[in-house]
Amino acid sequence: MRIRVKNQTFWYAALLSLIIDQASKFLTVQFFDLGQTLPLLPGVFHLTYFTNKGAAFSLFSNSGGWLKWISLGVSLGLVVLALRANLSRWERVGYGCILGGALGNGVDRFVKAEVVDLLDFRLINFPVFNLADVAINIGIGCLLVAAFQERQRSDRAQRNKR
Repeated sequence: MRIRVKNQTFWYAALLSLIIDQASKFLTVQFFDLGQTLPLLPGVFHLTYFTNKGAAFSLFSNSGGWLKWISLGVSLGLVVLALRANLSRWERVGYGCILGGALGNGVDRFVKAEVVDLLDFRLINFPVFNLADVAINIGIGCLLVAAFQERQRSDRAQRNKR
């Protein structure tokens, strides 16, 4: 007997995002000292072990720990959405990536009270970030594609009614 899982791609995207994020953070903590950097493209892109108690770009660094509860709430909300809604392909991937990223940073916040960052683009002096942040941004991109496609479908339907 085969069990059918609703929005299966959502769960795959979430799990893959979470695993890749946590593996990269584990390896960073194991092989780097805090502040240590490894230039992959000197002056352009480095791997740098950095920690962050806040949200993206160190916003809310003195938050007092409420960010972990936001991560948990977002994660629970996305799980409920995936269990109840009929999502398009782009929405499944998008929301799944956002869930994986929220869980990745949420695990860090609950376990270590800070998030491990490692991706360091120096060419543009960008703040150090992690693969959970990348997953969240990929998810947002997917949701934008989904919204654009829905808008096109809606516009076509309106033209066909005339």
